[in-house]
Amino acid sequence: MRRWLVIVVVLYLAWGLIASIAAAVPEGGLAVAGMLALFALSLGCAWLAWCREQAPVLVAATAVLGLLTHAYLPYTGLTALFVAVWLAPFRMPLWQALTLAGITAGGFVGVSVVEDLPSSAIGGIGGGLGWAVLFAAVVNQLAITKRQSTELASARVLAERQRLAREIHDVLAHSLAAQAVHLEGTRMLLERDGDPSVALARVEQAGAMARAGLEETKRAVAALRGDSVSLAEELAGLAAAFGNRCVVEVSGDPSALSAETRLAVVRTAQEALTNVHKHAPDASVTVTLRCTADRCELDVSDTGGQPGALSDVGSGYGLVGMRERAELLGGELSAGPSETGFRVLLRVPA
Repeated sequence: MRRWLVIVVVLYLAWGLIASIAAAVPEGGLAVAGMLALFALSLGCAWLAWCREQAPVLVAATAVLGLLTHAYLPYTGLTALFVAVWLAPFRMPLWQALTLAGITAGGFVGVSVVEDLPSSAIGGIGGGLGWAVLFAAVVNQLAITKRQSTELASARVLAERQRLAREIHDVLAHSLAAQAVHLEGTRMLLERDGDPSVALARVEQAGAMARAGLEETKRAVAALRGDSVSLAEELAGLAAAFGNRCVVEVSGDPSALSAETRLAVVRTAQEALTNVHKHAPDASVTVTLRCTADRCELDVSDTGGQPGALSDVGSGYGLVGMRERAELLGGELSAGPSETGFRVLLRVPA
């Protein structure tokens, strides 16, 4: 497409040059030399306007030189005038381009009236300059829209990749890592003629983890589709592993939350509870979800260890993924030691 556009532009410029020379020849060699000089200067300014940042000044210079060429020999500057109004929407803001085109068309009409050119030619060419800038503006806007659509599509693809990376970590990485540990332990037991009952127990634990991971994957897919169970039930399910050491408190109406917000809440609670299980397995945990008309807040606090004992927890991919989820939703996440243990606090718009 670009090659054909270049060919059309070159043919138009060649036609303009030939027509201008033909108009100048009857006036003598001096007229031809003057016209060629002005023609070359105007097209040189147009080329610089296309290649450099000082486009408005250079496009205006192209239009002025076109008017001078037209005043020098009628109609010989039309090529530069049309090039100027065509360039304007691509190289300057639209209001400046329309202003320049209006001034250029007015200048052409004024010079043509002074030169006593036919009114039909004045009206037709003046109107052509106006239509040229409008058509160029439309083409430019289409190009901008296409570029923005491409950038938006790229951003969406990147966001989708990041979302899938978070889901792979949050849903699969935990269960697969635990399964790998149990199966490796089982292998070592069998190699050393260990207790078969212990090995069998480890295999059963690995199988249970695989089934739990599969259920987590199904819940993640359901959450993304928006047909999952209630948020309170999901949080209660996550807390079930702690027995009566984990209390879930829900206030407000979580059913009004979007699928992405619901998923962020569930994954944040899951990651926070997993960290508690790893670093403070005997701690008591309180999971509090507060929903208002414009805000959702998840607070996961535990009573494990001494104050500040888990202050180094938060450099892994888990909390990085939680922060990414919060930021993508326009919210924030804080994680750090509290007076009694460790606290994870998620705030996102409802």
